[in-house]
Amino acid sequence: MSLHSPCKQPSSSARQPGCGRKGSGNLLVLRFSDRLLWRALSVTETLIKPLERFRKEQLGAVKEEKKKFDKETERNYSLLEKHLNLSAKKKELQLQEADSQVEQNRKHFYELSLEYVCKLQEIQERKKFECVEPVLSFFQGLFTFYHQGYELAKDFSHYKMALQINIQNTRNRFEGTRSEVEELMNKIRRNPQEHKRANHFTMEGYLYVQEKRPAPFGSSWVKHYCTYRKETKKFTMIPFEHRSGGKAGDEELFILTYCTKRNIDTIDRRFCFDLEASDRPGVPVTMQAFSEEDRKLWMEALDGKEALFINLNKASAKREGSAQLDKIGFTVIKKCINAVETRGINDQGLYRVVGVSSKVQRLLTLLMDAKTCNEVDLENSVDWEVKTITSAMKQYLRSLPEPLMTYELHGEFIIPAKSGSPESRVNAVHFLVHKLPEKNKEMLDILVKHLANVSKHAKRNLMTVANLGVVFGPTLMRPQEETVAAIMDLKFQNIVVEILIENHEKIFKTLPDATFPEPISMPVSPPNAPPRQSRRQGQRIKRPLAVYNLCLELDDADTHSSPKEDTPTGSMDSLSSQSPTPAFSSSPPGLLDRNHLIMDSGDLTDWATNLSGQSRPSMVSWMNTPSTNPAATNTTPSAFSFPNPATGSDRAVESVAHRKARAVYPCEAEHSSELSFQIGAIFEDVQFSREPGWLEGTLNGKRGLIPQNYVQFL
Repeated sequence: MSLHSPCKQPSSSARQPGCGRKGSGNLLVLRFSDRLLWRALSVTETLIKPLERFRKEQLGAVKEEKKKFDKETERNYSLLEKHLNLSAKKKELQLQEADSQVEQNRKHFYELSLEYVCKLQEIQERKKFECVEPVLSFFQGLFTFYHQGYELAKDFSHYKMALQINIQNTRNRFEGTRSEVEELMNKIRRNPQEHKRANHFTMEGYLYVQEKRPAPFGSSWVKHYCTYRKETKKFTMIPFEHRSGGKAGDEELFILTYCTKRNIDTIDRRFCFDLEASDRPGVPVTMQAFSEEDRKLWMEALDGKEALFINLNKASAKREGSAQLDKIGFTVIKKCINAVETRGINDQGLYRVVGVSSKVQRLLTLLMDAKTCNEVDLENSVDWEVKTITSAMKQYLRSLPEPLMTYELHGEFIIPAKSGSPESRVNAVHFLVHKLPEKNKEMLDILVKHLANVSKHAKRNLMTVANLGVVFGPTLMRPQEETVAAIMDLKFQNIVVEILIENHEKIFKTLPDATFPEPISMPVSPPNAPPRQSRRQGQRIKRPLAVYNLCLELDDADTHSSPKEDTPTGSMDSLSSQSPTPAFSSSPPGLLDRNHLIMDSGDLTDWATNLSGQSRPSMVSWMNTPSTNPAATNTTPSAFSFPNPATGSDRAVESVAHRKARAVYPCEAEHSSELSFQIGAIFEDVQFSREPGWLEGTLNGKRGLIPQNYVQFL
């Protein structure tokens, strides 16, 4: 865009007023405004268009789903009310046809409701990264453009880096758990009764309540959401009208005296029964259920005279088999552990390679029978492969009526895994383990001691602590209800198991601090991002900060990142859990797909050109271009000086050639997967990590993560 000076001279002898110093100032302002206008155009591409695209594509789809759902809701309840108004004196064939039609409509409405709820859950998760990421990109560009605000950008970088990692984790969590969410939806669709939410009510659901009016107006039927607790005989009714947007009325509570069934001879409606409240003797309340089966459930729950009641809120029935924490149970686990440690402690993929299902079931049958248990020789027999023994042991633990770490403490174990420092996590888990029932704690001690022994042979069996956490997390811990939130918490179960294995001696051999607070309250911090800078404010000038650069690609809207490539697990060690190969890769991370975070402190143009034949424009490529302003270079603190980046091909060579590195700044580990070191420490076998901004190396025999800008390659 060209600019024309307001001080243009029409002739050599005439000057317009405003030229000179004031004119130069105006010209600078106009040039600055021109740059701002250019910046605004970039902001349109970076911020406005992604949000507009999200509004049109995602929110528009949800609106269409809502229209379909509202239309189907109106149709469903209209048909239901029409059906309930049918006279009981009509022919049986007509009633059966009407019942069949209502049941088909109910199934269709149930299917549509599940899809609508699933779509709402999807948009709630999507907005967490598709709305926030463009805003983050805009702010990073703003700080890069205003060199005068560089110090402010430096202070903001701690939050920015944490937010970037959180966005990436949120995206990965969404992509990694999408299939599990759909599988859960299919389970609920196939068997809705098994997935009803457990609560303290004996019975709950919708009923139509007859509200009598003064003569000659008769009566009306109003839908209520009703709950009942058998222990206290408290019955609650809340008026609910779907036409008013699901607005609920005032709650009405009474103590139930009795419940009787209404015959069709006394009322011209089906599925009716009467209740009487203790504070209104002799004044029955007539209610209508949605079906005969529904009425039977209510009648049994309310101590009526008929019907068969199925208590949906009972603790879930025992799983198949008779696995228990009894003498036989301990014998089974000990025999399996002894066999594994004797015959297969060095087998690659131990506990990850599964056995043949029929053989595993046959071995379990023999071990769980008191008559044949002692006759089974697992340590010397060639009939039973190691993978069959390990699979049988895992199956036995999964078949227990309750997981080894109990439903009651499941949520408390998850809390410290999500937050807190490494030390506070260990203390919290230590405290909770000693709250377990004695048999559970004893069995857990035996098992974790064995897993710690397995992890010591990780060089041979490739089963690191992180891999064992992935395998045994769902085995030792599981929530009482299978929900979307439970799926999101899967990786934190792995972290708890890792803590148990790494700190076995402390947790099981010593007593926890008696003054540890309960319930456990941990400071909130990102689970996967060690916020180094926020904990070391005083060393900001002495040590460089890890800088994460964002790359949003506009023109490739059809590509999707593979969860297997870039989905982090619960801890940084868990990167190896995606493959039975060794945990540490020998090459730098490749190009991520659109809207993914990349780590690079140099010019993206050369980097992208070396990776592909065609260089595509990035939305924020200008963010990563080094400034050519000498003043800006001189005023930049030394803590923010970075070495010139290598191209893609150079970096691939560098990851193989540079096997050693020396620490140029001291570092104290803030996570169990990191290394602590002092200035001058020499790292062996240094490779690029899949975690942005980190390297993997060995120091004094211990393998872990190293901040990339804390070391120099030798």
